[in-house]
Amino acid sequence: MLDHCSISHKGGIVLWSRSFTPDAAQLASSSASPVNSLIREALIEGKTADQKYEKDGYAVKWTFVNDLELIFVVAYQRILQLTYVDDLLNALKHLFVKYFQPFLAAFVASLHALSSAKDVASQATSWDFGKAFEGWDTIFDKVLRGLEEKAANVRSKLNLILPVVILQSATQERKSRLKAPSRPVIEDLSTPPSDDQGTVPSINPDTSHDEQQIARNVQALKNRLRGRGRQRGRIGRFDPSSGRDSLPNSDSETPPSKKKSKAKAQRKWGDAAPTESEMATLDFSTDKPEGTSGQVNPQDIQSLVDQSSLGTRTQDGMYEVKDWEFGSDKDTDNAIANALMKPLEQKTATTSLGTIGSLFARLTGSKVLTEADLKPVLEGMKQHLMKKNVAMDIAEKVCEGVGETLVGQKVGGFQTTSAAVRLALSTSLTRILTPKTSTDLLLSIKTKRSSALSSTQQRMPYSITFVGVNGVGKSTNLSKVCFWLIQNGLRVLIAACDTFRSGAVEQLRVHVRNLSMLGVNGAADSKGRVELFERGYGKDAAGIAREAISYARDNEFDVVLIDTAGRMQDNEPLMRALAKLVAVNNPDKIIFVGEALVGNEAVDQLTKFDRALRDFSSASGAGKGRGIDGMLVTKWDTVDDKVGAALSMTYVTGQPIIFVGCGQTYTDLRQLRVANVVQAILSD
Repeated sequence: MLDHCSISHKGGIVLWSRSFTPDAAQLASSSASPVNSLIREALIEGKTADQKYEKDGYAVKWTFVNDLELIFVVAYQRILQLTYVDDLLNALKHLFVKYFQPFLAAFVASLHALSSAKDVASQATSWDFGKAFEGWDTIFDKVLRGLEEKAANVRSKLNLILPVVILQSATQERKSRLKAPSRPVIEDLSTPPSDDQGTVPSINPDTSHDEQQIARNVQALKNRLRGRGRQRGRIGRFDPSSGRDSLPNSDSETPPSKKKSKAKAQRKWGDAAPTESEMATLDFSTDKPEGTSGQVNPQDIQSLVDQSSLGTRTQDGMYEVKDWEFGSDKDTDNAIANALMKPLEQKTATTSLGTIGSLFARLTGSKVLTEADLKPVLEGMKQHLMKKNVAMDIAEKVCEGVGETLVGQKVGGFQTTSAAVRLALSTSLTRILTPKTSTDLLLSIKTKRSSALSSTQQRMPYSITFVGVNGVGKSTNLSKVCFWLIQNGLRVLIAACDTFRSGAVEQLRVHVRNLSMLGVNGAADSKGRVELFERGYGKDAAGIAREAISYARDNEFDVVLIDTAGRMQDNEPLMRALAKLVAVNNPDKIIFVGEALVGNEAVDQLTKFDRALRDFSSASGAGKGRGIDGMLVTKWDTVDDKVGAALSMTYVTGQPIIFVGCGQTYTDLRQLRVANVVQAILSD
């Protein structure tokens, strides 16, 4: 049984709707209805390729009529698994357009004419949809009743056929069991097995066995035959009561023992273990004691920052990192339009109109796009997106969504099919990449730090957790974010929660020492603005993070940056440990650090990280699970214009990319602008 069905204009005007239960009617009028969730989370974001959406126990399916800008939506209980929904949508679309084509065309034309007028709302109330669609309820009831009866007949036939099939299979199984005694099933295993495959085990026909005994004997025979090749030298005796081979009864029958693998010899470095003084001299992560020779070379300090990549300061004194800019010429022709015009022209030349007729159709604006017209263009576009490092699944879904929005539309003026597809793809990419939440970390930090508290409460620091797989650059880019925060006058505490990787704590200690030497606003250094909180190796990361947040609260730090150990997305124990850290400390931001070099792997990493964090953190009793809040993409300077990883990551999670790392110094951090990313993806 359906819960809700509606026909709407893409502009948001509901032409007709029906709810089948009081609860569904009440839910449909609220902002939390499945249809409203579909519009917010799938249609607006361009995720229309799946043609199915699930929310709060409801399944929602839809279809478009692009030339009239209509959306047909059906919602039902997901557990019902209705098989006729697709047929219902197709029938409704066909019949609604057939009966009300003139009114719908006039309605859409009036919307376009009034799109810039101020009194659109007042004009919209003058349309009498009840009168215009009079008789549609009767048509809808007939269609729905017919499809439900058809589905019921199919189910009744299945209910009649299935018992017969089950009975026949049971009868065949019973007959095979009754015939089993006529076949020899027990082998005299007192003699060595023969290599002759035609040898038949002997059986005493006068011996009676019950079914369980027969089954045990058959299984023992199968095991014996299966092990003939690899156990030819092993001789044992068969125990009919248990259906298993007995152990050898003499020393000569004892199977040869396996050779033990030789243990790997440990490598020795030098004749004796290093002393503490020798180890101290090799530890370059600690500061030199006072009175040692020499000072820090100013050239070493200057090498920590790149003056050409320094950000800018606003009128309010805030330090902003630079924007990443795509370096190609903005007027460069799109490779898609140039490369894909050839297959399109070849296709149109084979039609009856020929090249001249196709050109005339395009010039007069009478060309209506069909799936056949779009297929070669969309296929070439998918290949282009994959060359830009977009994951294959994401490229297919984006192209399918673009095709669905174009089928049935007219190409006006001098516009070609590939140009229309290019424009639609640009719009879709912009919609996907546009952040749905704020990416202003400074605003979030200041809001939390300036919120009102009671006299008994202590102000908590803003905490950010960095997660990701091994070797993507979490610690390095954490230090870049720390430099950006220090330049904005914030005190930062770095929590060393990677207690597994050798040298992880020392690496952060070096970063803290370097950041302490860099000045802020003309100051000689920034000591006191950044500290390291560490408890060594082999400790519980969640406990260290909790202690670090408490230490930052007591010592008035503004931000805590939590560094975590890298882990593969399929390692469940490590993902549970990471979810425990998130559940115990409830950080304000969870930033996934990923590489710009990955393609399909980006989707797998992000999907499993996000799902594991949500599932395991909610299972720990901390309430609703926490997922990824944003991404930081590293090694951005190595991919040139192949920036498809940004599209893949944003499409999977719906979360924004906050920063990209593009170098080896603390100033090599950039912000992404949607227009620049779209330009890079569409460029040659």
